[in-house]
Amino acid sequence: MKRRKTRRASRRKTKTRRRRVARSAPPPAPPQPTEAERRLLALARDLSALHVDALPQALDLLAEAYGPEAPLPSELHRAWLAGRGNKTAVLALAWAREQVRLALEEILGGAPVSSRAGLGVSAETRAWIVLAACEALAHEPPSAVPDRIRALAEFTRPLR
Repeated sequence: MKRRKTRRASRRKTKTRRRRVARSAPPPAPPQPTEAERRLLALARDLSALHVDALPQALDLLAEAYGPEAPLPSELHRAWLAGRGNKTAVLALAWAREQVRLALEEILGGAPVSSRAGLGVSAETRAWIVLAACEALAHEPPSAVPDRIRALAEFTRPLR
């Protein structure tokens, strides 16, 4: 009989402790978006608001956002460095960038494609290439950016 009472008493204490621990730990607060995430999502919204045949306007928006003097590239750099080792922060930033690529893919998917501009690849791949080229604008001298944008426009322009 003594064993039963002892076991019951120890079980009660364990249950009580578990309840206290569960009650005292509040759920973690969701992380606040970084400035880079906010800027990327705003760029994705602006691109999504464009019409399907608005590729020149989309290239202008991307050039303005990723140019050497624009704040987005430096914000992205800061966010990537701050997020190293933090999977949540890295995933949030990658998700925001993917929204920009998806908005660009919609525009490129609706644009007529020539054999030269399409290179035989999907709109998804072309959007990735164009976005990577626009991200590289941050490393170009400001005087070279108009030439690079003209080259991108020529690259994506369909043959007539």
